Amino acid sequence: MSQAVLELTNASIFQKENLILDDVSIRIEKGEFVYLIGKTGTGKSSFMKTLYGDLPLSKGDGTIVGYDLGTLKENDIPFLRRKLGVVFQDFKLLNDRTVKDNLLFVLTATGWKDKKEMNLKIDQVLDKVGMKSKNLKYPYELSGGEQQRIAIARALLNDPELILADEPTGNLDPQTSVEVMEVLQEINNNGNTILMATHDYALLLKYPSKTLKCDQGQLFEVVQKTV
Repeated sequence: MSQAVLELTNASIFQKENLILDDVSIRIEKGEFVYLIGKTGTGKSSFMKTLYGDLPLSKGDGTIVGYDLGTLKENDIPFLRRKLGVVFQDFKLLNDRTVKDNLLFVLTATGWKDKKEMNLKIDQVLDKVGMKSKNLKYPYELSGGEQQRIAIARALLNDPELILADEPTGNLDPQTSVEVMEVLQEINNNGNTILMATHDYALLLKYPSKTLKCDQGQLFEVVQKTV
């Protein structure tokens, strides 16, 4: 039996009292690349927020990277997030410090102490996204695509069991989107599990993979038609 990184059974996703998604049952295996699609307002963001502990799972069963979402305590959340790499649409980089200092900030915040090990780790993740030469630049000196590569590198710092990418190409032009997608594909080929919410259907055609869809209060797997 292969290992599930994420599994939900008969789960309901609520935003405050509003039921957003009902009776969700899905399973994501280690090493999979999975898309999450659906129109704006169909629950993609609420679903993602439930996975990283921003919204509670109050109905149904759910486990993610070994944590039970139904019994997740406030003080578990930082530890859960260390096992997840989250990549946002708007990068969320700190503009007042260099790329290297952005990454050092995360390592320090997650308990790393040894400077040599920290520097080694930063070189390693920047190398993975082809950005090693930009470590002393500030985010505002970089293009959108470069900033997103840094955000992906940041998500890799603590060797996450699952990467949650929420519209990672949402603010990028088509060519840059493809470049960022190539980076994500390579990371996935190295064994990282990725769940990526996207509006960009061109990417789905170019890089077909397992696809989950939010629609009319449901979340279900769709079979991609080959054109």
